[in-house]
Amino acid sequence: MNTLKAWLLMGALSILLVMMGNAIGGSSGAMIFFLIAMGMNFFGYFYSDKLAIKMTGSYPVSEAEAPELYEMVRRLSQRAGLPMPKVYIQPSDQPNAFATGRNPENSAVAVTEGILRILNPQELGGVLAHELAHIKNRDVLVGTIAAALAGAISMMGNALQWGALFGMGRSDNEEEGGGGMLGGLVMAIIFPIAAMIIQMAISRSREYMADATGAQIAGSPDGLSNALLKLESAAHRVPMTVNPATSHLFIINPLSGASLARMFSTHPPIEDRVQRLRSMRR
Repeated sequence: MNTLKAWLLMGALSILLVMMGNAIGGSSGAMIFFLIAMGMNFFGYFYSDKLAIKMTGSYPVSEAEAPELYEMVRRLSQRAGLPMPKVYIQPSDQPNAFATGRNPENSAVAVTEGILRILNPQELGGVLAHELAHIKNRDVLVGTIAAALAGAISMMGNALQWGALFGMGRSDNEEEGGGGMLGGLVMAIIFPIAAMIIQMAISRSREYMADATGAQIAGSPDGLSNALLKLESAAHRVPMTVNPATSHLFIINPLSGASLARMFSTHPPIEDRVQRLRSMRR
């Protein structure tokens, strides 16, 4: 099912790019942007995890550098029946975490420097179990590709805005159906909105499912529920400089301090998630 969602996301990107090419350069532009879409889809499927890591500024750590973190990830991976993922640390004071990769054999778990400072071992274990649950449930592929595509669409929208300002596309392509600069301006407005819609297409239900599966992997819902409350409180006090296209990857919305970001959040409310986790005790 999640593989199908990934292909649908890539198909949506292709349609958007073809529309953009047609608006700027008519049928010739549509063909050029169709070829660009095919290349981006190939890159997105095989390299979107590396792009997500780069977009978040995370760096790899060895077992010698973080022995306790490695031991915890290895133990929880074994309990989940998963291969050991790669381990990264994101240089951010905001406590947060995310998982990426197209399948369990090519997966990675990343935690911020801030989360290692404020969570106790039980809480950190609950967070790591949640991220491993995303890998186990095979929904990291959809989230990772969505991050890559949303980032690419946002960059193209910005490029179109600057291009329109300097007269890019002001050619005589009207006979081919192209809108030239006017088409570029329209797409410059539509593309950022399209990127937001792609992120919102990531179902909030995947977070509830990862919470439940993570609690089973950790052996208790308490660590994760306590961690979520701490993380939400810290997110309002400690900002994170991160590409908005990757916000849905994190265990909590890293942009939750911004009212506009909260309006379009792909994450369910923390109160609901904590209530569901605590109900698992009964």
